[in-house]
Amino acid sequence: MPEKLFLTSLKQNDLPGDSVIDISGGGKILIISDLHMGSGSRDDLSYNGEMLTFILEEYYFKKGWILILNGDIEELHKYSLDYIRENWAGLYRVYNLFAKENRLYKITGNHDEELLFMKHASAYRLHSVVKIETGIIPAYVYHGHQLSAVYIKLNRIFGFLSRYILMPLGIKNISDSRNPHKRFKIEKKAYIFSMANHCLSIIGHTHRPLFESLGRFDFIKFEIERLCRDYPASQGENRERIENEVTELRKELGKLKRKERRDVLRQSLYGDEMPVPCLFNSGCAIGKKGLNAIEITNEDISLIYWFTEGKSKKFINRGGYDIEQIPNRAYRRAVLNHNKLDYIHAKIKLLGNG
Repeated sequence: MPEKLFLTSLKQNDLPGDSVIDISGGGKILIISDLHMGSGSRDDLSYNGEMLTFILEEYYFKKGWILILNGDIEELHKYSLDYIRENWAGLYRVYNLFAKENRLYKITGNHDEELLFMKHASAYRLHSVVKIETGIIPAYVYHGHQLSAVYIKLNRIFGFLSRYILMPLGIKNISDSRNPHKRFKIEKKAYIFSMANHCLSIIGHTHRPLFESLGRFDFIKFEIERLCRDYPASQGENRERIENEVTELRKELGKLKRKERRDVLRQSLYGDEMPVPCLFNSGCAIGKKGLNAIEITNEDISLIYWFTEGKSKKFINRGGYDIEQIPNRAYRRAVLNHNKLDYIHAKIKLLGNG
């Protein structure tokens, strides 16, 4: 099957040299996916476009970060490339800043895969996968649609349906991100590959942020368990804080159950075993209240949430997150999850041998 061939190519480690980033001696990489750039004012990125343009230039470019755009950057299922470039000229200007210093890596997804068939269409070198050598554990960055035989065979048909039938009728994209069972299958394949090869997979496509193989639902369950363990020894204000946090987490867990409407929530990527922390997902940039991204260095990895003050998701305001304020702007950077790569590598080595 096509997805098996794709994973085999990763395992063989035969990527071209320009598809490998070595940060073992130092370096910082931002991974962001699923921008779905289109008409500018009315497309999926319109909620966060201004913030994204600002933080890429002022925060990441000026601080020396490498930028990996991990697929579905342009919404070519609905719009022409020239139309997208015209409406997102400011964002392309920032991409060019990274590209001029060889700090831009652009990976194709299913919604912008057409770039591969357009002669001289992209000003940037295109990749299917980028390997990051951290010096501790290798990380493979790929969009994730390659793990579905449907997208390999029928992606152009999906594009035709989106542009000429669904969009005129006001119907949203055909996407695995809207189907929890398909989303789960994609993540499961990436997880199995990473566990078997003792590496990290950093994907996009499903729009669901994952950190150490845990989605928000699983993470909340583990967080509640941790708080319950801390509760007996707590006193005073700390005990009251734990009570309040557990109450809020249980509310969020209930909302996720209603939102997802799926039996898959009773499962997990790792079945009955301890989770192997080998799968990560940068989420997407088209959330109505903010955008997610992955940051990775030669020492650690983080799941990041950028938002505008007063417009964040409710769980951010519960406290306990490291939130950085951007001077003279209402933009905020919250670290949702963070861990050291040597710890992650140790867990993968010890838990991935079962």
